[in-house]
Amino acid sequence: MKRKLYNALIDWKNDPDRKPLVLEGARQVGKTWLLKEFGKNEFKNLVYVNCHDDERMQNLFQQDLHVERIMQALQAFSGQPIITGKTLIFIDEIQEAYRGLDSLKYFCENARDQHIVVAGSLLGVTHRPGESYPVGKVDFLYLYPMTFEEFLWAKGEEKLAEMIANCDWEMMGILDTKIQELLRQYYYVGGMPEAVLDYTTHGDVNKIRKIQKAILKTYDNDFAKHTGNETERIRLVWKSIPAQLAKENKKFIYGAVKPGGRARDLESAIQWLIDAKLAFKVHRCNKPTMPLSFYEDFNAFKLFTLDIGLLGAMANAPASLMLTSNDVFKEFKGAFSENYVFEQLRTFDDLSIYYFSKENSTQEIDFLVQTDERIIPIEVKAEENLRSKSLRGFIVEDYPNEHFKGLRCSMKPYIDQGWMENIPLYSVLGYINKQINKELGE
Repeated sequence: MKRKLYNALIDWKNDPDRKPLVLEGARQVGKTWLLKEFGKNEFKNLVYVNCHDDERMQNLFQQDLHVERIMQALQAFSGQPIITGKTLIFIDEIQEAYRGLDSLKYFCENARDQHIVVAGSLLGVTHRPGESYPVGKVDFLYLYPMTFEEFLWAKGEEKLAEMIANCDWEMMGILDTKIQELLRQYYYVGGMPEAVLDYTTHGDVNKIRKIQKAILKTYDNDFAKHTGNETERIRLVWKSIPAQLAKENKKFIYGAVKPGGRARDLESAIQWLIDAKLAFKVHRCNKPTMPLSFYEDFNAFKLFTLDIGLLGAMANAPASLMLTSNDVFKEFKGAFSENYVFEQLRTFDDLSIYYFSKENSTQEIDFLVQTDERIIPIEVKAEENLRSKSLRGFIVEDYPNEHFKGLRCSMKPYIDQGWMENIPLYSVLGYINKQINKELGE
């Protein structure tokens, strides 16, 4: 399957100033497959070792961190030669090896020409006494579940994906019914590669839910394995996310996790989910002025899941609802659509993402995003009623001197109303990408 991050890996390979690469991402988002494909396609040979359940690898870095000794051991373990400039060393599940990450500092300092990548599913939550992170000595890339664009590629709809990426509004209007059907499929299947591969190969919707439930079970096992006394609190927060997003006001409410729930009781559980890349926080912004980070409200936030398909599995949303009716776009008060839009937005590395709401008011702007040149207020509309009272009030009445131009994502075709553009939900990735490229002069 084609992944967009592949191009970033090639850029890393060809960068003369590259450092050892750490590829982060939640469990089962496709890190191992992608790096193996990269190694096979772009190098003469691949040295692959996995630290999970391999005592040799787990002990490899304990004796010392001498690069020459480590590379000799890697050659012995893999049966592959290591040739500088022609070999990719890939150490998988690096968090299982004590001081494995520490060793990257010495690869950076003493073997800079050697291409080495590591991956791990719980790098943000696995810490041992005596270990340190090689700050400034590694490059980072992050792999998310597949976007809607990547889902279209997997479905063999490359031309359609290109049309959407180019914001060809006229052709999208002509093919709208087909694209909506594909978007419904994406809402159900999501972007976990195993689910996407099985769906595009066999099309068995019941099997997809089994795959998603198995992934969720794996995450639950991680809670039990790595979190000790926090396990039950983490489970409660994790299971509460669908209901939190189903509320009209999607702000995270501690009391909705359990009666009497308070921030001090649940903060560490929420942070574990964020560090494990299973959940993502979007904070409230108090004032829509650049830079938005200056006006971040750390006490108010929304919590999104890593994948819309897993969100549906957590909510036990039936296939009949997700695949055969436009009701999917409005059920749960737009929970799916807002999580979907966030998933597409988060793929931009330098995009600041917040939401806006007034104190003692129902007015809320679903997302405020900041590019280099502008703040874009975004409203996500999953229903046919497209009155944008909050968005219009925000732009026209509350902040007229800011000259904002709003963005409404709905299932209606493109229209420019001057103060706001309406775009189809499925085009949000292409629209923001085009805006960023325009600012860069590309």
